[in-house]
Amino acid sequence: MSHFKRTIATSLLCIYAASVQAAQQPNIILIMPDDAGYGDYACLGNPYIQTPQIDAFKDEALLLTQFHVSPKCGPTRAALMSGAHEFRSGVTHTILERERMNLNKVTMADMLKSAGYTTGIFGKWHLGDEEAYRPENRGFDEVYIHGAGGIGQTYAGSCGDAPDNSNINPALWHNGRWVKTEGYCTDLFFGQAEQWIQSAVAEKKPFFAFIAPNAPHGPHVLPKEYYEHYLKIPEAKSVAKFYGMIENIDTNFGQLLVLLDELGIADNTLLIYLGSDNGGHRPATKIFNAGMKGEKMSPYQGGHRVPAFIRWPTGQVPAGVETDKLTAHIDLYQTFAEVSGAELSDAVKQQLEGRSMLPLLKNPESDWPERTLIQHVGSWATGASEKFKHRECSIQNSRFALVNYDELYDLVADPGQQNNVIDQYPEVVAEFRATYDQWWQSVQPDFVNEDVIGPKMNPLKVAYWEQFGGGPSAAMLKKMDPMKRGHQSIVDRALAKEEKLRKKN
Repeated sequence: MSHFKRTIATSLLCIYAASVQAAQQPNIILIMPDDAGYGDYACLGNPYIQTPQIDAFKDEALLLTQFHVSPKCGPTRAALMSGAHEFRSGVTHTILERERMNLNKVTMADMLKSAGYTTGIFGKWHLGDEEAYRPENRGFDEVYIHGAGGIGQTYAGSCGDAPDNSNINPALWHNGRWVKTEGYCTDLFFGQAEQWIQSAVAEKKPFFAFIAPNAPHGPHVLPKEYYEHYLKIPEAKSVAKFYGMIENIDTNFGQLLVLLDELGIADNTLLIYLGSDNGGHRPATKIFNAGMKGEKMSPYQGGHRVPAFIRWPTGQVPAGVETDKLTAHIDLYQTFAEVSGAELSDAVKQQLEGRSMLPLLKNPESDWPERTLIQHVGSWATGASEKFKHRECSIQNSRFALVNYDELYDLVADPGQQNNVIDQYPEVVAEFRATYDQWWQSVQPDFVNEDVIGPKMNPLKVAYWEQFGGGPSAAMLKKMDPMKRGHQSIVDRALAKEEKLRKKN
């Protein structure tokens, strides 16, 4: 065979191999709302909210009932993207530069790109607004997000959204530029994701879509027709807008399911609906919290236990089945790596703390070795980490949870965590404390953002003003500048509010 013919044959073989791999690799969609708790879905017992699409999806999916995230939003995102506890990425807060995911981490999107996937994020990023930290520089090909931790937010330093932004007709960051939109934010995020998915399918590329709406996180601004029916329910009136935002997510989710069917890709799409990025939010948790103690910003189960619905027919994931095996957000990275066929370098393997859930997804009754998961609310005042070593924290296995170092709960006998049994199981307490203290010591070198002072103006606001004109008022300048006492008082009040909420749990 001539060199020319051999080259053509080799090229055709490579093209054929690539096409076979693309046909075998599942598309991956991860959907994660912001602040919806375990108890905010009808199929999980809430008697007032309407979530018909998710209710129906439950019958098509495997439900992980003991899936755990972090007690706050940005930290959960860091754990998802890095495959390890958020503290390993330097993420110990949601503001003050402590929401920035260390640049030495290979993200989930980076990993999937290496396996041939095209990647997109739609909604909330919240892992750094400075250029190097933005999702377009952390492995995402398509970016359609708001800034900071919520639409319209302004904090000192780098964490800030477009000026005067709103859930309705928001300015959104699209592939390195601001775009002005018309519509409600959740509708826009799902709509953009659906357009992008259609393009990826047309190009015959396996895709990873991370759809992370900011809803139902406040501010609770949405069209009245989305929530007015809840105003007629006395028990739900106080959370009408909150429920309306979740129901709107449900509606959009249903439209996405229809699209996947129409495109003929539903069977070979690993679709995960992760109930929330943290536990539920008050006052909704006071209406229904699935029997759990705690909520967002709490080390108790209600602060970090969320439902995970997983569907993948081609992958033989059983439908309509539940498992209570102890799983977590840090497991998704390795799960996606295995199903995508990504080759992980030794450095990436050392980065990861989770485990692949693929054996469990295929057979929920398969052996799942015992493990411990560690939670910490973080958000301590700058420089005060050591004071919080044994506060706002928990370590658990499938039966016991040690909270704040001095409360032990038997989660099997007492899932509501009402009875402290610390005196009854001294061996369990000793083992948990030793494991936790060793972990705490090990993460200290990773606290790389603790003393960072951010820029005087939010970078994404600066980009907005450069693009559309205008500039900050004197009050806005003061609010953005981390060296101004005026903003520090705002931060102090926010921290005091969080502390008050913690003490109520």
